[in-house]
Amino acid sequence: MTKKEKTTALAELEKIYKGAKPALLYNSPYELLVAVILSAQCTDERVNKVTAVLFEKYNTPEKMITLSQEELEKYIFSCGFYRMKAEHILSASYDIISRFQGEVPRTVEELITLAGVGKKTANVVYSVAFGGDAIAVDTHVFRVSNRLGLAKGKTPAKVEEGLQKVIPKENWSSAHHWLIWHGRKVCHSQRPDCENCTLNDVCDYHKK
Repeated sequence: MTKKEKTTALAELEKIYKGAKPALLYNSPYELLVAVILSAQCTDERVNKVTAVLFEKYNTPEKMITLSQEELEKYIFSCGFYRMKAEHILSASYDIISRFQGEVPRTVEELITLAGVGKKTANVVYSVAFGGDAIAVDTHVFRVSNRLGLAKGKTPAKVEEGLQKVIPKENWSSAHHWLIWHGRKVCHSQRPDCENCTLNDVCDYHKK
Protein backbone atom coordinates (compact mmCIF):
# COMPACT_ATOMS: atom_id res chain seq x y z
CA MET A 1 0.00 0.00 0.00
CA THR A 2 1.45 3.36 -1.05
CA LYS A 3 1.42 6.44 1.15
CA LYS A 4 -1.39 7.88 -0.97
CA GLU A 5 -3.38 4.64 -0.70
CA LYS A 6 -2.97 4.67 3.08
CA THR A 7 -4.36 8.21 3.20
CA THR A 8 -7.25 7.13 0.98
CA ALA A 9 -7.96 4.07 3.14
CA LEU A 10 -7.99 6.07 6.37
CA ALA A 11 -10.30 8.68 4.86
CA GLU A 12 -12.70 5.94 3.75
CA LEU A 13 -12.61 4.23 7.15
CA GLU A 14 -13.38 7.55 8.85
CA LYS A 15 -16.23 8.18 6.43
CA ILE A 16 -17.82 4.79 7.17
CA TYR A 17 -17.18 4.49 10.89
CA LYS A 18 -16.94 8.08 12.11
CA GLY A 19 -18.17 8.28 15.70
CA ALA A 20 -17.83 4.54 16.28
CA LYS A 21 -17.78 3.60 19.95
CA PRO A 22 -16.70 0.52 21.93
CA ALA A 23 -19.18 -2.35 21.95
CA LEU A 24 -18.45 -3.04 25.62
CA LEU A 25 -20.94 -1.52 28.05
CA TYR A 26 -19.59 0.30 31.12
CA ASN A 27 -20.35 3.20 33.45
CA SER A 28 -16.92 3.94 34.93
CA PRO A 29 -13.21 3.47 34.19
CA TYR A 30 -13.18 0.53 36.60
CA GLU A 31 -16.08 -1.20 34.85
CA LEU A 32 -14.35 -0.68 31.51
CA LEU A 33 -11.10 -2.14 32.86
CA VAL A 34 -12.86 -5.26 34.12
CA ALA A 35 -14.81 -5.63 30.87
CA VAL A 36 -11.67 -5.38 28.75
CA ILE A 37 -9.92 -8.02 30.88
CA LEU A 38 -12.93 -10.30 30.40
CA SER A 39 -13.01 -9.65 26.64
CA ALA A 40 -9.77 -11.53 25.93
CA GLN A 41 -10.67 -14.47 23.66
CA CYS A 42 -14.36 -13.68 24.22
CA THR A 43 -17.00 -11.72 22.32
CA ASP A 44 -18.10 -8.33 23.56
CA GLU A 45 -21.70 -9.54 23.46
CA ARG A 46 -20.91 -12.31 25.94
CA VAL A 47 -18.95 -9.95 28.17
CA ASN A 48 -21.86 -7.49 28.24
CA LYS A 49 -24.22 -10.25 29.38
CA VAL A 50 -21.85 -11.25 32.16
CA THR A 51 -21.08 -7.73 33.37
CA ALA A 52 -24.77 -6.80 33.36
CA VAL A 53 -25.15 -9.23 36.25
CA LEU A 54 -21.72 -8.79 37.85
CA PHE A 55 -21.82 -5.00 38.00
CA GLU A 56 -25.20 -4.92 39.72
CA LYS A 57 -23.38 -5.66 43.00
CA TYR A 58 -19.66 -5.54 42.24
CA ASN A 59 -18.89 -2.41 40.22
CA THR A 60 -16.03 -0.93 42.28
CA PRO A 61 -12.71 -2.43 43.37
CA GLU A 62 -13.84 -2.27 47.01
CA LYS A 63 -16.96 -4.30 46.25
CA MET A 64 -15.15 -6.67 43.89
CA ILE A 65 -12.64 -7.84 46.52
CA THR A 66 -15.48 -8.96 48.80
CA LEU A 67 -15.79 -11.90 46.38
CA SER A 68 -13.54 -14.91 46.70
CA GLN A 69 -11.84 -16.06 43.53
CA GLU A 70 -14.19 -19.05 43.36
CA GLU A 71 -17.24 -16.80 43.68
CA LEU A 72 -16.01 -14.47 40.94
CA GLU A 73 -15.26 -17.45 38.70
CA LYS A 74 -18.91 -18.46 38.84
CA TYR A 75 -19.97 -15.03 37.56
CA ILE A 76 -17.48 -14.96 34.68
CA PHE A 77 -17.31 -18.67 33.80
CA SER A 78 -18.87 -18.22 30.35
CA CYS A 79 -16.18 -15.72 29.30
CA GLY A 80 -13.54 -18.43 29.12
CA PHE A 81 -10.14 -18.53 30.89
CA TYR A 82 -12.21 -17.70 33.97
CA ARG A 83 -9.65 -18.74 36.59
CA MET A 84 -6.91 -16.53 35.19
CA LYS A 85 -9.32 -13.65 34.56
CA ALA A 86 -10.75 -13.86 38.08
CA GLU A 87 -7.24 -13.83 39.54
CA HIS A 88 -6.27 -10.82 37.43
CA ILE A 89 -9.43 -8.85 38.23
CA LEU A 90 -9.04 -9.40 41.97
CA SER A 91 -5.30 -8.65 41.93
CA ALA A 92 -5.84 -5.49 39.88
CA SER A 93 -8.63 -4.44 42.26
CA TYR A 94 -6.35 -4.86 45.29
CA ASP A 95 -3.65 -2.84 43.50
CA ILE A 96 -6.08 -0.04 42.65
CA ILE A 97 -7.12 0.20 46.30
CA SER A 98 -3.68 -0.10 47.86
CA ARG A 99 -1.57 1.81 45.34
CA PHE A 100 -3.97 4.22 43.64
CA GLN A 101 -6.39 5.25 46.41
CA GLY A 102 -9.23 3.27 44.83
CA GLU A 103 -9.06 5.09 41.48
CA VAL A 104 -8.09 3.47 38.17
CA PRO A 105 -4.72 4.99 37.16
CA ARG A 106 -4.90 7.44 34.28
CA THR A 107 -1.66 6.69 32.42
CA VAL A 108 -0.59 3.73 30.28
CA GLU A 109 2.60 3.40 32.30
CA GLU A 110 0.66 2.98 35.54
CA LEU A 111 -2.11 0.86 34.04
CA ILE A 112 0.29 -1.82 32.79
CA THR A 113 1.55 -2.33 36.35
CA LEU A 114 -1.86 -3.80 37.27
CA ALA A 115 -2.28 -7.57 37.16
CA GLY A 116 -3.67 -8.85 33.86
CA VAL A 117 -3.31 -5.48 32.15
CA GLY A 118 -1.15 -5.56 29.03
CA LYS A 119 -0.48 -2.78 26.56
CA LYS A 120 -3.69 -3.37 24.60
CA THR A 121 -5.90 -3.21 27.69
CA ALA A 122 -4.04 -0.18 29.00
CA ASN A 123 -4.42 1.62 25.68
CA VAL A 124 -8.16 0.93 25.60
CA VAL A 125 -8.74 2.25 29.11
CA TYR A 126 -6.43 5.22 28.58
CA SER A 127 -8.07 6.27 25.32
CA VAL A 128 -11.72 5.39 25.99
CA ALA A 129 -12.06 6.20 29.69
CA PHE A 130 -9.62 9.10 29.90
CA GLY A 131 -9.57 10.53 26.38
CA GLY A 132 -5.89 9.81 25.75
CA ASP A 133 -4.32 9.30 22.33
CA ALA A 134 -3.60 5.60 21.89
CA ILE A 135 -4.07 2.75 19.43
CA ALA A 136 -5.04 -0.54 21.03
CA VAL A 137 -4.10 -3.42 18.75
CA ASP A 138 -6.56 -6.26 19.31
CA THR A 139 -7.15 -9.18 16.93
CA HIS A 140 -9.34 -7.08 14.61
CA VAL A 141 -6.92 -4.16 14.39
CA PHE A 142 -3.98 -6.54 13.89
CA ARG A 143 -5.73 -8.46 11.10
CA VAL A 144 -7.17 -5.48 9.23
CA SER A 145 -3.96 -3.43 9.44
CA ASN A 146 -1.89 -6.28 8.03
CA ARG A 147 -4.38 -7.18 5.30
CA LEU A 148 -4.90 -3.64 4.08
CA GLY A 149 -1.21 -2.86 4.29
CA LEU A 150 -1.73 0.13 6.59
CA ALA A 151 0.80 -1.30 9.02
CA LYS A 152 2.37 -4.72 8.72
CA GLY A 153 4.00 -6.63 11.54
CA LYS A 154 4.18 -10.02 13.20
CA THR A 155 3.45 -8.62 16.66
CA PRO A 156 0.85 -6.18 18.02
CA ALA A 157 3.69 -3.88 19.11
CA LYS A 158 5.04 -3.66 15.55
CA VAL A 159 1.57 -2.97 14.12
CA GLU A 160 0.94 -0.31 16.77
CA GLU A 161 4.24 1.33 15.88
CA GLY A 162 3.37 1.27 12.19
CA LEU A 163 -0.10 2.71 12.69
CA GLN A 164 1.27 5.54 14.80
CA LYS A 165 3.42 6.56 11.85
CA VAL A 166 0.59 6.77 9.30
CA ILE A 167 -2.27 8.04 11.48
CA PRO A 168 -2.25 11.58 12.93
CA LYS A 169 -1.98 11.37 16.72
CA GLU A 170 -5.29 13.14 17.25
CA ASN A 171 -6.98 10.30 15.32
CA TRP A 172 -5.28 7.36 17.04
CA SER A 173 -8.16 6.53 19.38
CA SER A 174 -10.82 7.02 16.70
CA ALA A 175 -8.91 4.97 14.11
CA HIS A 176 -8.69 2.13 16.61
CA HIS A 177 -12.50 1.90 16.52
CA TRP A 178 -12.67 2.29 12.73
CA LEU A 179 -10.38 -0.72 12.28
CA ILE A 180 -12.22 -2.81 14.88
CA TRP A 181 -15.62 -2.23 13.29
CA HIS A 182 -14.28 -2.87 9.79
CA GLY A 183 -12.94 -6.19 11.07
CA ARG A 184 -16.29 -7.06 12.60
CA LYS A 185 -18.49 -6.01 9.72
CA VAL A 186 -16.42 -6.64 6.58
CA CYS A 187 -12.88 -7.94 6.99
CA HIS A 188 -13.80 -11.13 8.85
CA SER A 189 -11.05 -13.48 9.97
CA GLN A 190 -12.20 -16.48 7.91
CA ARG A 191 -14.18 -15.04 5.02
CA PRO A 192 -13.45 -11.36 4.39
CA ASP A 193 -16.19 -9.76 2.30
CA CYS A 194 -13.78 -8.30 -0.26
CA GLU A 195 -16.48 -8.07 -2.93
CA ASN A 196 -18.46 -5.52 -0.92
CA CYS A 197 -15.51 -3.76 0.70
CA THR A 198 -15.08 -0.15 -0.42
CA LEU A 199 -11.35 -0.43 0.30
CA ASN A 200 -10.66 -3.30 -2.09
CA ASP A 201 -9.05 -1.06 -4.72
CA VAL A 202 -6.25 -0.05 -2.32
CA CYS A 203 -6.07 -3.21 -0.17
CA ASP A 204 -2.90 -5.31 -0.42
CA TYR A 205 -4.81 -8.50 0.46
CA HIS A 206 -7.38 -7.98 -2.30
CA LYS A 207 -4.71 -7.07 -4.86
CA LYS A 208 -3.11 -10.48 -4.32
